[in-house]
Amino acid sequence: MAGIGFELRKLMSRETLTGVARAYFYAGLISSGPMILSCFGILIIGALSFAVVIPGVLITQFQVSVTYMIACSLIVTGPLQLSFTRFVSDRLYERRDDLVLPNYRAVQLVCTAVSGLLGILAMSIGFDQTPLAYRILMIAGFVIASNIWIAVIFLSSVKQYRQVLWSFAIGYSAVVGLALALNHHGLAGLLGGFVAGHAILLLCLSVIVHRQYPGSRYISFEVFDRRFVYPSLAWVGLLFNLGVWADKFIFWFSDVTGTRVVGWFHASVIYDIPVFLAYVCVMPAMAAFLVRIEADFAGYYDAFYDAVRTGATLQRINAMRDMMVRSVRAGLSEIVKVQIVVVLLMLGFGAALLGVLRISSLYLPLLLVDVIAASLQVLFLGLLNVMFYLDTRRDVLRLTGIFIVLNALFTLLSIRLGPAAYGYGFALALLSVTILAVRTLDARFVTLEYETYMLQ
Repeated sequence: MAGIGFELRKLMSRETLTGVARAYFYAGLISSGPMILSCFGILIIGALSFAVVIPGVLITQFQVSVTYMIACSLIVTGPLQLSFTRFVSDRLYERRDDLVLPNYRAVQLVCTAVSGLLGILAMSIGFDQTPLAYRILMIAGFVIASNIWIAVIFLSSVKQYRQVLWSFAIGYSAVVGLALALNHHGLAGLLGGFVAGHAILLLCLSVIVHRQYPGSRYISFEVFDRRFVYPSLAWVGLLFNLGVWADKFIFWFSDVTGTRVVGWFHASVIYDIPVFLAYVCVMPAMAAFLVRIEADFAGYYDAFYDAVRTGATLQRINAMRDMMVRSVRAGLSEIVKVQIVVVLLMLGFGAALLGVLRISSLYLPLLLVDVIAASLQVLFLGLLNVMFYLDTRRDVLRLTGIFIVLNALFTLLSIRLGPAAYGYGFALALLSVTILAVRTLDARFVTLEYETYMLQ
């Protein structure tokens, strides 16, 4: 996030209330990205279409279909996201900007082919009774969503954050607006508006990409060359996304909590709505995470390695290392404080919010647990991000592997224990890996100077 981080640090350096507020506002929107904004859009579309779309089951089918579209596209593109990010970072460091755009096109081509084939295969199994328009829109939406993840990862390095934000604003305004405009056409209208809106978002992001980077060639597949491939990053991308969605899939396909909605898509009425709301509630924590990491930690990280490269005194090197540690602790502390406020607000006004969304207040206890779990996910993501800075890929791979195993085991256990335990499996899994990540990171910081010099 180097380019966006540079702009955030500029805003924060003004030390005015307006500058700080703008930094957090931009960080919240950028860090939330399409996933959380999609969740927000799905909730709005469902709430505003309730009186128009008849029967109401069509709204449920739309929300479930879009959820599977987002989940599966994240999982499928997971192995490409981090690997491509590393490739782009290395080429920019080498000042070989001309290789970025051709390889971006290659990644998009592969992503389109793979997601298209998987989408066709998925729609050919168990969806014979659905309209042809539905199946075509699901395939198109899956391909578009997969390419959006790649574009967003690619644009994490640009400095034109205002253009990225305008793209999000235009895209998600179109998503909600078109879905509501076409909702009288039922499921096909809702889904068509959602897919068309995401197509507009992808178009906006693609325009920024092509303006930002020149290309001497139209397409290049060097990104898939064995010299530039990092298998550990591909596995981390896959395992982390699987871990995030493991509890949802278990609830969806459990005989106790899941019901069939359309085709082979299952949903869990008792679990899904609180999870959607919880992810919307972590936008403040995502903003705090991005600002603290980019405005504080990244600066001290650069200063530490500059001190190492220029032969600074040991006292100076140790001081920069200590500042890195303090900035991480301050960032994690700020995330915790922000989310404590969010949890208290949900405790006080959660029932009223559920009422506005036409949801029973019986969901409130599970919503609070899910908000805490989603907050822990932001903490975990922040720790992993710091580890990526330190290039401790094996630690990240181990932690993401543990996460998916614990999430699956604890979620299965929570279902056996009954409704009162729902949500605690996800929260306990994230609490466990977050504590383990803190201990791992502490150990890395203790030996940072030694490893920095010994690995030269």
